[in-house]
Amino acid sequence: MKIIGITGGVGAGKSTVLDYLRERYDAYTVQADLVGHEVMGPEGSCYAPVLDLLGREVLDAQGKIDRKKVAGIVFPRPQVLARLNGIIHPAVKDDIRRRIAGQEREGRRIFVIEAALLLEDHYDEICEDLWYIYAEEAVRRQRLKDQRGYTDEKITDIFRNQQTDQVFRQKCLYTVENNGDLQVTYQQIDRRIGMEKTHGPM
Repeated sequence: MKIIGITGGVGAGKSTVLDYLRERYDAYTVQADLVGHEVMGPEGSCYAPVLDLLGREVLDAQGKIDRKKVAGIVFPRPQVLARLNGIIHPAVKDDIRRRIAGQEREGRRIFVIEAALLLEDHYDEICEDLWYIYAEEAVRRQRLKDQRGYTDEKITDIFRNQQTDQVFRQKCLYTVENNGDLQVTYQQIDRRIGMEKTHGPM
């Protein structure tokens, strides 16, 4: 089974690539951020450890962990954020590894992991191929304004805290340019999947 990791800046269109891989190639796709939500849920493995770290004041009225409350506590306190990440990130990876094993048993050919922190969290330990989804800054800005209603100030702040284009290109094995023409995007994906096929079965 081929395991692909995809990453890129916010607004680059990573979901578009995931959708195409799922629909065209029957890939199993997983988003690390959504797995993070699950492991922090009341039935998740991180629920109790997070409450032990941060206290019950991070719960909402339904007894679920409120991520905004968590962010308000941890982001001004780097040491606490590091401890929280030390709880969440290994649990997310463990969950993804279990999914990989299950899909491999079922004979799935392609498994795709999308993670904003794919490089920082060392998903190269799991993935055989790392893809960088790239879009020009102006395109990303417009998408974030149209789709999420973000202001220019908020977008600039987000961009400032993400990896640079140079780092993404250096550390990823393949770049998919996703500036708006979907056929061009799809052709790049097809080209890469086709290249992998020439190297034998996945």
